[in-house]
Amino acid sequence: MNARTMRLRDLDPILMLAALALVTLGALLIHSGTLNRFGPPSVSDFSHPVVRQGVFAAVGLLLALVIARIDYRALGFLTPTLYVVSIASLLFVLVVGEETFGSRRWILVGGTPVQPSEIAKLVVIIALAKYLSDHQESIGTLRVFLTSLALAAVPAALVLVQPDLGSTVIFAVIWLGMVTVAGANWRHLLGLFTTAVIAAPFLFVALRGYQRERISLWLDPESDPLGAGFNILQAKISIGSGGVFGKGLTEGSQTQLDYLRTETTDYVFSILGEELGLVGALLLFGLFMLLLWRGLRVAELSRDLFGRLIAIGIVVFILLQTFINVAVNIGMLPVTGIPLPFVSQGGSSLITFFIGLGIMQSILLRHRRLSFRTFYEP
Repeated sequence: MNARTMRLRDLDPILMLAALALVTLGALLIHSGTLNRFGPPSVSDFSHPVVRQGVFAAVGLLLALVIARIDYRALGFLTPTLYVVSIASLLFVLVVGEETFGSRRWILVGGTPVQPSEIAKLVVIIALAKYLSDHQESIGTLRVFLTSLALAAVPAALVLVQPDLGSTVIFAVIWLGMVTVAGANWRHLLGLFTTAVIAAPFLFVALRGYQRERISLWLDPESDPLGAGFNILQAKISIGSGGVFGKGLTEGSQTQLDYLRTETTDYVFSILGEELGLVGALLLFGLFMLLLWRGLRVAELSRDLFGRLIAIGIVVFILLQTFINVAVNIGMLPVTGIPLPFVSQGGSSLITFFIGLGIMQSILLRHRRLSFRTFYEP
């Protein structure tokens, strides 16, 4: 059997097709959300949001296919470099980053905004997987537990300073999911949970004024219906007005009249709810369930703990960002700037998730004991 046949057999096309279906759905929603401002997309107009999203998706898919051919275990050797570069990029964005809506989260690279925190999440997953797999025999010790926590806490703290509370929470939950799967001592987890509960009131006091305001508005958006609470209320109206089948793509009044700010990023789910209704939401959730199921399959088939933890980390990453984005749109959580994976407009997030899928494909490809010659021969 030649290498080409073996690659086709061992890769998971369903994993990639589910992601591409989500990208396609997202492109339709971005088209609807930007129609009044940009008009129909033209292939030659790179400034059009739909065209840019398509280019980012193509770049992400290409990177995923390239990364799938590379042995994921090579990431273990690159982990220190990746981690240091990631920390440096988070420090850099605090100094020269573009400020939008009071946060410094982006740097311009060739005129394109790049969000280092999105890339840092994937790097932290790799770093945690490497450290926990290297210390598998002593995972129950307090030293390993606290060191792994520090690996996630350093970038989380830098992201919190931006400020980006939503991404900070994602770093924390990624760490929690990975150390739990790795076999952390439950007493250490219980002690950390108890400490967090005790510290919660003090952390609330330490929040910045606008962060406390967001929580207050989440609890009572009617207190400022034409100001800071406007987006929260309009998102609920958009989703609620869609009913079962929605008003039709490009036919939603809330969307087309630009009632929502950042409707193609933070509030893309509101466009879906209004224009595609419950049926569209079920389609979205079905695609995510398919994607996450195939991701868990990769973790199950992985031949080593390093690959298994990477796959688990990426699954938690996708699941949590999906939950937070949807929860914000329906009013279950305070407003955060967390994109909907593969769906929201944005290059950094989209490319990062495709790279994650490429790593999972690499793990899946090598769950059998292939020889060096078998994989690389033409």
